[in-house]
Amino acid sequence: MDVLKRIPVAEQDPEIRAHNFDEVCLGYTKEEAMKEAQRCIGCKNAQCIKGCPVAIQIPDFIAKIKEGNFEEAYHVISESSSLPAVCGRVCPQENQCEGKCIRGIKGDAISIGKLERFVADYALEHDLMPSKPESFLGKKVAVIGSGPAGLTCAGDLAKLGYQVTVFEALHELGGVLVYGIPEFRLPKHRVVAKEIQKLKSLGVQFETNVIVGKSVTIDELFEEGFDAVFVGSGAGLPKFMGIPGENANGVYSANEYLTRSNLMKACNDEYDTPMIAGKKVAVVGGGNVAMDAARTALRLGAEVHIVYRRSEAELPARAEEVHHAKEEGIVFDLLTNPVEILVDDIGNVKAMKCVKMVLGEPDASGRRRPVVQPGSEFDMEVDTVIMSLGTSPNPLISSTTEGLEVSKWKCIVADESGRTSKSGVYAGGDAVTGAATVILAMGAGKQAASAIHEDLKSK
Repeated sequence: MDVLKRIPVAEQDPEIRAHNFDEVCLGYTKEEAMKEAQRCIGCKNAQCIKGCPVAIQIPDFIAKIKEGNFEEAYHVISESSSLPAVCGRVCPQENQCEGKCIRGIKGDAISIGKLERFVADYALEHDLMPSKPESFLGKKVAVIGSGPAGLTCAGDLAKLGYQVTVFEALHELGGVLVYGIPEFRLPKHRVVAKEIQKLKSLGVQFETNVIVGKSVTIDELFEEGFDAVFVGSGAGLPKFMGIPGENANGVYSANEYLTRSNLMKACNDEYDTPMIAGKKVAVVGGGNVAMDAARTALRLGAEVHIVYRRSEAELPARAEEVHHAKEEGIVFDLLTNPVEILVDDIGNVKAMKCVKMVLGEPDASGRRRPVVQPGSEFDMEVDTVIMSLGTSPNPLISSTTEGLEVSKWKCIVADESGRTSKSGVYAGGDAVTGAATVILAMGAGKQAASAIHEDLKSK
């Protein structure tokens, strides 16, 4: 075995998967996982742990895989993570744990994410559950939002013995894990629902169709006897470019497009909310959400173009997602920017007027600023446009909670521990940072749970 090369993981053939919503990555077998684990040198000063926002004891769980003790490997992971089957699939390991892996200096980094997924899937298949608390503390915590931040905070507090109730605005649990990430990257019933069931086994209670700020306010939750409130409501308010024609029929936000496909099953003709997918679709943006929207449109039968104003080197999406999109036949129109959406006589999209860009000096983000190339204007014939330009938090919660400080971007202001300006209220994830990754939201939920415990244990 070449210890410098990682064990490859099986995937669906691109030509086949481009026409179905089944999971692309098929995961390791037991034998493959144990071989990959053998590559880990078990660093004493493990840099991979420092790269993990939830501080999983990575060398310890990999050591258990080497032994073939997958159950114990799961218990090591579950001490730190409430959603390992999710993280193993959607976490950007290449920039975090794997990015700091010592083995990666002279070869391929250990495939930590795929090993985590293997262990988590083994636990799901064998109904392994996290350890329950030895005693209950008699204190109640409300968690707003059942996305990654809320679920992590709820899981950590439940393990400590708190009575936790999660309030979800939608009719289905999971937040962005359910409405935002497509089935081919993250199976809903086989993975997300089962991970949530594990939290229920710890005693976490869930209430759906509760819009905090409308159905009930944070102040009313305190009146109902909750000792603390964690806000993990995410960032679901989409951004647009403000160009002419954006209100035309056939223009979607990526948020709407993915929600209708993932949560409302608009990709299935048998459901009551069918969605006209379009024959030629342009997705404007270059992040992971843009890749998800593009790959969804492709599976719905469209010719799909990613339109991004910078070059490939600046694409913010994970390299794996870009690779998969290219394999599936999605066209990348880089250094291209829309300036107008052209419509026909009845208000439907007929084309998108674009300009070519060149890269100038770096901007505040460190990326080279795109500048319009004179005389480069052209029309791209499309019938559907999906805007994937990021999202911001819905201000409903902050506007109905007195004493809760927000930034100029309408994000809740919280320190690194998750404490906000309002006593007893904590916040984390996209509601604080704006749109970010699942694992960073989980890390914020974990920090907040620790702060809540520290503040409440002495009361």
